[in-house]
Amino acid sequence: MNKEEQVTMGIRDVFNKMVWLNKIKMEDSLKGYKSSEVHCIEYIGRNVDSNVAKLAESFYMTTGAISKINKKLIEKGIIESYQKPDNKKEIYFRLTEQGKAIYKIHEELHKEFQERDKAVFEQVTEEQFDNMLNFVEKYSRHLDSEIKKLGVDNKSE
Repeated sequence: MNKEEQVTMGIRDVFNKMVWLNKIKMEDSLKGYKSSEVHCIEYIGRNVDSNVAKLAESFYMTTGAISKINKKLIEKGIIESYQKPDNKKEIYFRLTEQGKAIYKIHEELHKEFQERDKAVFEQVTEEQFDNMLNFVEKYSRHLDSEIKKLGVDNKSE
């Protein structure tokens, strides 16, 4: 296996371990909510004037899929929709008080996971961080261009 394959497999392996390890605690603390719902709650909690298009773009999902998730979140009383007085066409979402409570639980879990993993990150130098961030940005831009080449607009299906 060459270094490129080792890096790719390593990223995938680390990601899968993180997901598996975090999933146990997430599912226990956020019973009744799917991962996709929690991620929408997180996005809406962090971004003012969130709408279906922005959510779809962020999660590489169709607007139809995001609409389904948001419909469930509205039914559960987690988010509410609103319109701006100057734009009656666009529908935006914000967290309800119940949604803010779920968001807070999720944020606390992320802090707990960061604390768990702190020992590793404390050993990383600024230069190593810069190199990793540079690589991640380059790879992400490459994947964006590959998506664009396919002519796939997965955000508006």
